[in-house]
Amino acid sequence: MEKPLFEIGAAGVDADRLVREIQAEADRKMEQGVYADARIARAERTNLVNLRNEEQFLGFYLQCLRDAVFVDISDFEIRERRRHLAPLLIRLKKAIWSLLKFYTYRLWSQQNQVNGLLVTAIEGLDEKYAAKIKTLEARIAELEKKTGG
Repeated sequence: MEKPLFEIGAAGVDADRLVREIQAEADRKMEQGVYADARIARAERTNLVNLRNEEQFLGFYLQCLRDAVFVDISDFEIRERRRHLAPLLIRLKKAIWSLLKFYTYRLWSQQNQVNGLLVTAIEGLDEKYAAKIKTLEARIAELEKKTGG
């Protein structure tokens, strides 16, 4: 049996029951629409399951990282909750945004480049070490076969 990544335990604590309760609460919140972003809901629903297997855990979070790596630099709707001055405040905010857009787009695009490079580096390291581990495991198996162990 494969050893889990980490274990929850203390005297008098039923860890399996706690995990079931957390998963049930996450499901309840998803049904209520608490998690607006599908990635958050998916991560919350499968997080505890993925913690049981280190390979799946890393793969799952690398996929989450790939999905969320880039900052959304598209324009957004400017809204105002205060009713009395809403039209004036919206025009003011749009004017400010039009002045700042150039600078924020430059920062966001630079941040996206850095984020993309970091994800690529992490994926490269993961692939490199996975291949190295596979080679070493094969070598160990071969040596065990030769020594009869």
